[in-house]
Amino acid sequence: MLALTATLRPLTAFATPLAGDTLFGQLCWTIRHGWGEKRLVELLDGYTAGKPFLIVGDALPSGFLPLPALPSRHWQGGSDDPKERKALKRIAWAQADLVTRPLASWRHQAKDCRPASADFASRAQPRNSLNRLTGATGKGEGFSPYTVRQHWYGKDVQLEVHLRLDTSRLSQDELTQALAQLGLAGFGKDASVGLGKFELVGIRALSLVGQLDPDAWLTLGPCAPQGLAWDAARCFYRTLTRYGRHGDLAARGASPFKAPILLVAAGALLTPKAETDWARGWIGQGLGGDGSVSTSLPQTVHQGYAPALPVRLPESLEKEGV
Repeated sequence: MLALTATLRPLTAFATPLAGDTLFGQLCWTIRHGWGEKRLVELLDGYTAGKPFLIVGDALPSGFLPLPALPSRHWQGGSDDPKERKALKRIAWAQADLVTRPLASWRHQAKDCRPASADFASRAQPRNSLNRLTGATGKGEGFSPYTVRQHWYGKDVQLEVHLRLDTSRLSQDELTQALAQLGLAGFGKDASVGLGKFELVGIRALSLVGQLDPDAWLTLGPCAPQGLAWDAARCFYRTLTRYGRHGDLAARGASPFKAPILLVAAGALLTPKAETDWARGWIGQGLGGDGSVSTSLPQTVHQGYAPALPVRLPESLEKEGV
């Protein structure tokens, strides 16, 4: 698969974070509207059998990678001090040019991504429930205010999305068209009221750069490693549960809700048990297609694949016998 990087420039606030699996789902709907349902069905053929046509990573700050989910004591100068673990939770990104350096040194040049930063802010937007019969908020108990979370980016911020593309099934030009159209229409929740807009600055081929003599993968988006051949003692990750909902036309079907899906977040370190092709550039599996993800639309699939980079785990793990 061809390794690509798409550069995006946010134009509005986002109500849905730009996560890789969610981006993949909305790109599928964009393909469905642009080239027809038949083309989408052809592209998804073999998706749950290890043959993805496209793999989409999280939108990352330009020039950064997810900080690996390494236990705090294995960073250079690290320890099990609870204060240090708390400080690490605020650090999300490591500079991409660190990728060839020892993994344990990345923390010292990582970026603090607290909401108060100039590049990103997460804010509560006040709203109120409406009575659909009267078109009014009502009085007394009928007044029901609430808030929704919105994510704002700085004026000059650019984001990078790592992609893996099977160009024999979907061309780079077609992917470019789909991403540009998605940016115009808006991504995620509340796109119909102007949120989720972005500009596709460009998309370019990427040379996969990793570490010498790798023994683990660093994931660049959510993935589903469960049931695959991993060395559990040498895997480090943060879990997330995706409570998905159908979008677009399927949102108006019998039920918009999908089954909960357990994933590991971007930045996971996963060590394969067997010999691996480190030039492959992706890991994971396709989920669903058999009614397990959605009962209202049984053919629904979910991206459990993720772009990944080869890295070498710190020697301190060897000393601990891990």
